[in-house]
Amino acid sequence: MTLTPTTDIPTIRELAHRIWWAHYPGIISNEQIEYMLGLMYSAEMLHRQMTEEGQQFWMVWYQLQPVGFIAISKKAKGSYFIHKFYLDTAVQGKGLGSRAFRALLEHYPDLGEVRLTVNRRNFKSINFYFKLGFIIEKCVDLSIGQGFVMDDFQMWWRNLTSAPASAR
Repeated sequence: MTLTPTTDIPTIRELAHRIWWAHYPGIISNEQIEYMLGLMYSAEMLHRQMTEEGQQFWMVWYQLQPVGFIAISKKAKGSYFIHKFYLDTAVQGKGLGSRAFRALLEHYPDLGEVRLTVNRRNFKSINFYFKLGFIIEKCVDLSIGQGFVMDDFQMWWRNLTSAPASAR
């Protein structure tokens, strides 16, 4: 896993389109997929996320090829938010997602807790996050425009190995 500079935006965009079109049909409508890809994955928006919003993008590699990416930002001391965690469906089930998450923990040694949101009908991803030790914290419904809504779970993970004994 490598930290991704803004020069990798075209690769992130290509991966996002490939992954979303392989994964999200049947979870959200094709119209919502198109809208969200345009909203979140334009070159301008990705550049803004990287340079103004404090999101650090990490590229996930398999056999010397980029196969996914993670975007994470620090929200407070020891508290982070994963904005994006995507792997090409062709490499899922090979342990790459778990290894990528462990690599994040190594890159952010102060990480005590992390949150993310996931569509409530995205059962495969929800189960993956459960496997990592995440729990469902709450439901989040967010209007994103054009009549589309993100109906998500907010999931939470705590690093029990670095948490004070009283919090375990």
